[in-house]
Amino acid sequence: MSRYLIALAAALACLGLAACGGDDDDGGGGVEAETLEPDQAEGASGEVSWCIGADTTGAFQAGIDSFNEANPDLDARLIELPEPADQQREQQVQRLEAESPECDVLGMDVIWTAEYAAAGWLYDLTPVVEAHEDEFIPSTVESTEYEDQFWALPFNTNAGFLYYRTDQVDEAPTTWEDVYASAGEEDGLIYQGAEYEGLTVNFLELLYSAGGSVLSEDGETVEIDSDQAREALEFMAQGVEDGTVPKANSTYEEEEARRAFENGQATFMRNWPYAYALAQESDIAEDFEIATFPGYGGGEGAGVLGGYNLGISAFSENPEGALALAEFLVTPEIQETMMIDASLPATVSEVYDDQQVQKAAPFAEELRTAVEQAQPRPPSPVYPQISEAIYENVHEAVNGRISADEAVSNMNDQIQEAVETF
Repeated sequence: MSRYLIALAAALACLGLAACGGDDDDGGGGVEAETLEPDQAEGASGEVSWCIGADTTGAFQAGIDSFNEANPDLDARLIELPEPADQQREQQVQRLEAESPECDVLGMDVIWTAEYAAAGWLYDLTPVVEAHEDEFIPSTVESTEYEDQFWALPFNTNAGFLYYRTDQVDEAPTTWEDVYASAGEEDGLIYQGAEYEGLTVNFLELLYSAGGSVLSEDGETVEIDSDQAREALEFMAQGVEDGTVPKANSTYEEEEARRAFENGQATFMRNWPYAYALAQESDIAEDFEIATFPGYGGGEGAGVLGGYNLGISAFSENPEGALALAEFLVTPEIQETMMIDASLPATVSEVYDDQQVQKAAPFAEELRTAVEQAQPRPPSPVYPQISEAIYENVHEAVNGRISADEAVSNMNDQIQEAVETF
């Protein structure tokens, strides 16, 4: 078993969720910002820092060392924040609210980008992103966008898979309707059904596939009160009611679902790529495969993006040097190293064609496809409140305590209230 696969468990679980923490604070302040141009990184000098979560594999420091070696006029250093995402955000926000120049490059969970941009904490990187746009998987670029501007460079990404038992079904169904039908004839389906961000993601995967949305493109109009939302929620609730999805699933996060699948308690599982490595070490190692998400409601399969973006702090005293570092960290060479040594899925498409990457990550091609079909979560400064409105009401409806119609109506009202607070 490769070092890459073993490392996946630690590196991808929270990365995929991309909202392991967070609270209800929002900074306010609009999106008026200074803009950085690509050529401003040329000839940069001086000190620059990168603030991101704990460097559990050493790959972040290796990236810093490579940057310093290639840029003798710049002296970059790594500032490690706590591993839990909510604590990372808390420490970054404390610095940003104090207008501290300590963090030049910000490693941001994808759902923080809109909040930071709206608060006036980031440089506008639209010209920089546009200069590199063809290099990235398009969906990852979308995760950096807020109000028609790009606020970060996509650094790493993630998207979910459908896991299935090959000793029970011959191939992965091509629709979620068929997944549920097949699961009902075999040992069922499990996913992240607990009352938290993971349930929001599972619901959005069906909603997006059916053509539904949470907010309008400009983020100002709530659009979740739709036939697609009701039908998706009724579909999920029916799966629990008829026993296709076990009632215990209402308590499952990523790890509970993984363990149940490995213990032979389900034919199908929705989970992040990290579970692949651990399942390869389990009793079902020879009896499962993965597939990208099937379609639902007549639409194509749709995932939800996880990952981190690299923003430039509006309070940086060396934005030119910060830009040079951020651009360096998304070059194909560094992205390949991060994917092989740190299990961080690349945002640069060509990386997935590298033979060493494919050897280290046997599912590299499937992962690229999964990221390509994925969509960002609603880009909003009040995303934590939006997600809470979704997962609380989905949990109530899926477990039969309220109707799908009531749940969607509640979501709509609560999201509307959240949007109006900003």
